[in-house]
Amino acid sequence: MSEHDAWKAGFACLVGRPNAGKSTLTNALVGDKVAITSSKPQTTRHTIRGIVTVPGEQLILVDTPGLHKPRTLLGQRLNDLVRETLLDVDVIGFCLPADQKIGPGDRFVASDLADLQKARRVPIVAIATKIDLVDRERLAEHLIAIDQLGDWTAIIPVSATKGEQVAEVRQVLADHLPPSPGPLYPEETLTDEPTETMIAEFVREAALEGVRDELPHSLAVVVEEMLPREDRPADKPLMDVRVHVYVERPSQKAIIIGKGGSRLREVGTKARAEIERLLGQRVHLDLHVKVAKDWQRDPKQLQRLGF
Repeated sequence: MSEHDAWKAGFACLVGRPNAGKSTLTNALVGDKVAITSSKPQTTRHTIRGIVTVPGEQLILVDTPGLHKPRTLLGQRLNDLVRETLLDVDVIGFCLPADQKIGPGDRFVASDLADLQKARRVPIVAIATKIDLVDRERLAEHLIAIDQLGDWTAIIPVSATKGEQVAEVRQVLADHLPPSPGPLYPEETLTDEPTETMIAEFVREAALEGVRDELPHSLAVVVEEMLPREDRPADKPLMDVRVHVYVERPSQKAIIIGKGGSRLREVGTKARAEIERLLGQRVHLDLHVKVAKDWQRDPKQLQRLGF
């Protein structure tokens, strides 16, 4: 019997309304930072795959943007992206944060999932996230409310930040994976995101930190170029990374740059640390903030910014 006999491997997708704890759970499951997290809704824009490999099993996590009632063309495209992803996975984890009562956003997602169930029998595991923020009584109420919301394969509580029940969530999701001739990705892989995408996400995360609510939707980040600095000794390489941050209005540009450029310097310092960790070498990060008027409503600009 070869080592790849009896493997199971496949795709799981975490859904939920924005800010339901999907990215934090992805990172906890993978054990490394692959999805950016932020207390702002709408942080995730890309289908980031976190890959969890244990002996005999490989769970590939597809992290989608939160499903929500779209207000702009970008919102509509993000929802379409989620629905396409859902048709393509082996198991779905529906995240419902325990510190908030089930609301219209959750019902919107639940009805979408019920429609999907009619189209294709896919197991849906309801995951009560953020259980470290509530007491037992509130958690019990939440689990009952989840049970009444739909027809779930399983319901499981988890605290990704405290690491409680993370292994159990992985196991419940992995139980629904199909047999596979072996792992689908090399066993040491954590994500298949292109480096540029991860760099753009790190910059986006740093730029969103501590900023008022008008920014998240109107921030796009494009890595313009990455070039190794010439004339550097082999043991001290330096990567030049040039990044453009696009906002929709001059007032937003002022917020990101801050007084005398102080805020942009903070963003650069924070993002550079993450990028150096990712690349394993020193980086010179060149950040420019540009205004692309109303880019979320303009199909040409959406395409240019990678949506």
